Order: sequence, then structure tokens, then C-alpha cells
Amino acid sequence: MANISLGHLKLTPPKILSLGFIALIAIGTLLLCLPAASTSGQISFIDALFMATSATCVTGLAVIDTGTQLTVFGQIVLLVLFQFGGLGFVTMATLITLVLNKKISLKERLLLQESMNQSSMQGIVKLIRRVLIYSLVIQLIGAFLFTVRFLMDMPAGKAVYYGLFHSVSIFNNAGFDLFGDLHGPFSGLTRYAEDPIVNITSMLLIFLGGIGFIVLSDIVDFPKRKRLTLHSKVVLAASAALILIGAVIFFWLELNQTLKPLHAGGKIMASFLQAITPRSGGVTTIDIPLLRESTQFMMILLMFIGAAPGSTGGGIKITTFAILVVTAYSKIRGKEDIVMFRHRISKDNVYRAITMTLLSLMLIVIATMLLSVTESADFLTVLFEAVSAFGTSGITMGLTPELTTPGKILVIILMFVGRTGPLTLAYAIKPKKNKELFRYPEGNITIG
Repeated sequence: MANISLGHLKLTPPKILSLGFIALIAIGTLLLCLPAASTSGQISFIDALFMATSATCVTGLAVIDTGTQLTVFGQIVLLVLFQFGGLGFVTMATLITLVLNKKISLKERLLLQESMNQSSMQGIVKLIRRVLIYSLVIQLIGAFLFTVRFLMDMPAGKAVYYGLFHSVSIFNNAGFDLFGDLHGPFSGLTRYAEDPIVNITSMLLIFLGGIGFIVLSDIVDFPKRKRLTLHSKVVLAASAALILIGAVIFFWLELNQTLKPLHAGGKIMASFLQAITPRSGGVTTIDIPLLRESTQFMMILLMFIGAAPGSTGGGIKITTFAILVVTAYSKIRGKEDIVMFRHRISKDNVYRAITMTLLSLMLIVIATMLLSVTESADFLTVLFEAVSAFGTSGITMGLTPELTTPGKILVIILMFVGRTGPLTLAYAIKPKKNKELFRYPEGNITIG
């Protein structure tokens, strides 16, 4: 991986990406600490840090109510943070460079390559242009549809603002909303549980934001190229499978529970939205604490898997999960090669998938143990909160507003690592790689 010199320091792209997110969080924290950001006068530093981290890492967990405890200034600060956090600060910086008609340097191309999880720099600037155009168009369409619906409930100016805020929030998988009391029965979008415009628009925004910009670009090119890349095939197939399986299981488990008051169409929409949103969406139309424990655990699994690489979401990533599943299947069948859509998967990809999953599991186990000590809540609630923070899902069972200061710090760390990625952080802080001059003899260990 190429190094970028900065004075006497040599910064790799992962280090710059990590430092960039830290800088965004710091700026956001300072702005949210201003009296102009709060309706109550001033937010405490730890709460401002939590909200800035949650917005920058496009998580959506909130220790204060966005709609009632933040002024319009404070809400706009969050909107800017999750727009930068979702698209990536490097992408947004590139937009400014392109607008100013300046040349993209090699250093900036390396950063773009890393931020978009690309294997080469070829066509990276063209991809970024597409990302920016697609994102803008999708968010504007979402804002228009939300505005049309909200006009039925509120004045025109407020409807436009709410439409824009929620479209940007949901597309970037941030999950912040302006509707309510954190502890109330109508928090989030629960009041729109049976509304087709809100449900379908939200599902499409979450899906398009979560499949990744590489896949979006590939889909747009499909009519011309008549084929999809292996990456796009895996992301789309695995996403469709998880959404369908998740929706069916949710419907089955909650049919006579939380779905009971809804009509048939509402039940189906709620099931699909609750199957899509754990993979980093963060908006719900069903009260999560009222779900069965089995349903809550299923959502934990979906949050852990997360969205696609190069998207606005977190988690171990759906491609990682797909590689693990296919690897296990291949070993059970006694096959030497790992094959997906008639392509052999390299061992390096398999090792990265295993490493990512193990690092993530270790982080969640440690964080859950620590949160179990600092917070007064049952184990499933604590585990749900930890995985939601790591997967940048932003769904809560009600623990977030009650977090102690140590608990808030732990969740902040989880959100940051979940957004930047365990492997990116590991690369960012790893020592210089030394080439091994010899190899040890191969040994055998009994497995299973």
C-alpha cells in the first residue's frame, strides 16, 4: 500500500481516512456544543461527541432527541455530518476539487481508491463523479416523495425541510429522524407503519444506499454492457436473499405480536422494512422493545452482517458474509476451490473475510461484556446496542438515552470502528511490514 509523505510523517490511505473521520467528529462536536445548537441552551460535551460520532459514522443512535432538543442549526450540523460521513469526506473533498476545476493528484486518487474499496486507481475519478450524481439524484427524488406525503400533515415549508432531512438521513443509512420523543409511543416512523409512500421510499433509499456505489454504477451500465461484475452479482444476490428471508421470518414471528394491529398490506410492508433496516438503515415503523426476543436476535444477526463495501453502511459487510457461507459450503462438499458465479475466489479474500469477522466478533464480545458492567440492562438489550453501534444500524431497544458516561464512550468507539472498519483501523495502526526471510515447516492441527 502506497504511503503519502506529510513532512516527516508517512501516512497510508487508511490512516488518512481514519484521521479524516476523527477530524469531522471533532468539528461536529464543537458545533453541537454551541448554545445555538440546542433548544435547552447547551449540550454537554459527551452528548455532543456522541451525536457527532453517530452522525459522522451514519449510525443514528441518539442520546438526545433530534427533533425536540436540537435547533434547526443543530439539525443541519447533523445533516452535513451524515452526508459527509455517508458519502465519505474524501468523496466530498473531491466534489469541491471538481467544482473548482482543479486536477486530482495521485495522492487524492490513492485516497479515493481506499475509500471506495477499489483494487486499482483506474477510472476512480469517473466513479466518484457517478457516485456524486447518483447520490444527489436519488436523495432529491426521495426528498420530493417524502415532501409530498408530509404535506398532508404539516405546513409546506416544514414538509420540504422534513422531506430533505429524512431523505438524506435514510439514503446515507444514518437513521436520524425529526419525529419525536425518544421514549414515546410515536418515536421514529411508527406513525407511518401502514403508509405506502413512506415505507416504499424508505426501503428503496436504504437499499440503494446500502448496496454500494460500485454496484449502483454497475447497474446503470448494465443496459450498455449487458453484464454485471462478480462483486455486483454477489451483493445483489446476497442482499435479496437476506431481505426475503428476514422479511418472511419477521412476518412469521411477529404476525400475532407487533404486526397484529396492522392490515395485510401494512404487515407485509413492515416486515420488509424491518428486514432491510437492520443492515444499517436505522429507521423503524415497529416499536423494537415490543418484539419477541427471537425477532430481536434475528435483527442482531442482520445488523452484524451489515451493508455492502463502498456503501454508506457498516457491519462486516455482506460480501464478507457471502464468502464465509460459500467457503463453509465448499468445505462441506469437499471442494478445493471457493467458487461464486463461476469465478474462483482467492485465498487472500477468504483470509480477509475470516479476519474481519473474527476481529468484529472479538470487539463486540469485549464491548458487550463492558457494557454489561456499566449499564443496568439485560444481556440481550446490551448485545443489541453493541451490535447496532458496530453495524452503524442505529436501532435501539431503549438503552441509548439511558447510557452512563462510560457506556457512551464505549458506544462511540464501537460506532467509529464499525464505520471505518476493523481491517482499515488495523492497517492504519499496524507496524511497518517486514518481508520474511524464511518459512517454518508445515504442521497439522486436528480441527473439529
